[in-house]
Amino acid sequence: MGRLGIGMRRGVTLLALFALVSCTAIYRNHGYVPRDEDLEKVVVGQSTQQDVAAAVGRPSSTGLLAGSGWFYVGSRFKYFGGREPKEVDRQVVAISFDDKGVVENVERFGLEDGQVIVLSRRVTSSSIKGMGFLRQLLGNIGNISAGQIFGN
Repeated sequence: MGRLGIGMRRGVTLLALFALVSCTAIYRNHGYVPRDEDLEKVVVGQSTQQDVAAAVGRPSSTGLLAGSGWFYVGSRFKYFGGREPKEVDRQVVAISFDDKGVVENVERFGLEDGQVIVLSRRVTSSSIKGMGFLRQLLGNIGNISAGQIFGN
């Protein structure tokens, strides 16, 4: 049993230790959400967009209409082994403005407030599936008129 047995035991122990360590969850944060202390500096009905930018910073996304709102989004993802990452927390702070750029409302939403939205994909089907480049090129030879060639 000598050296081979001891080497085998060490190898199995190292393999088990490596497998145990590789299955440790890793958490990563994405985005930015202002702290509550910073949001307290924003006064509804008084603060302007410039005041908000100075207190909490500029957002990564804004509303579709100019001046309609600023959105701060932060997410926390859990990576575990070879599995797909899972979003375990999401915070969204929405600050809406009126026509004059004054704060109308400050709202905070969590992952539990979200809804899954099914996106509609409108994809135009291609009529050239299965046709190679050469076939497409040669297929257009008979479709050229004399006017197109001579510029008439």
